[in-house]
Amino acid sequence: MFDGSFRTAFEKGMAPIGKSLHQAGVSPDLVTGMGVLMAASGGVAIGLGRFPLAVLLLLLTGLPDALDGAVAKAAGKAGPRGAYLDSVSDRLSDALLFAGAAWYLAGTDNPRMALLPFGVYIAASLVSYQRAKAESLGYEAKGGLMERAERFIALGFGLLFSPLFVATLWVMLVLTVITAITRFNKVWRQASGLTPRKAPINRSRRRRNARPVSEVRTRARDRAEARRRRRNV
Repeated sequence: MFDGSFRTAFEKGMAPIGKSLHQAGVSPDLVTGMGVLMAASGGVAIGLGRFPLAVLLLLLTGLPDALDGAVAKAAGKAGPRGAYLDSVSDRLSDALLFAGAAWYLAGTDNPRMALLPFGVYIAASLVSYQRAKAESLGYEAKGGLMERAERFIALGFGLLFSPLFVATLWVMLVLTVITAITRFNKVWRQASGLTPRKAPINRSRRRRNARPVSEVRTRARDRAEARRRRRNV
């Protein structure tokens, strides 16, 4: 929901900060790396049951995630390389945070509850994969009740109100699964022709499947030579 409703305005608000960081000599890759480091620290804090510290580190994880794109645009380095690094670092950060939650729950009276954050991570990864795969095929798969920004907010709520931590994880699991089902249905309808595509067809995919120029030219010469021979017969 955040991605569709507030991202444009949010990115405009981050632009001046990104410009200032670029002028200070901060690279977008460094900002991304700091986000992963904060996520690792947050995962450790969750695993040790230091929930107030974990909330702070979670905020510090989200801040670089919001700023790296702004710094990249200010530096003129926004492109596929940065987008790929950002996507991979997001998945790694999610894994570190939920691994910390699983470690914490494994040490409680009901260690099987460690499977709960593991399930949330699986569902979240499926949500992210569906969007990436759909867009590579030329379909649109944004939206849903529990995207990454909502997961951060919900996890922070569960850490801030620790008695509700497990209940919050259950809510996250249910809403993330609903989001995955919603995205699957959305792409399925587009692929079945029931709804129009809302994203351009991936041209790079068509280029990979196209014949090499040399092969096309060779075939054209062969056809021209065959026609000339038939005229001379």
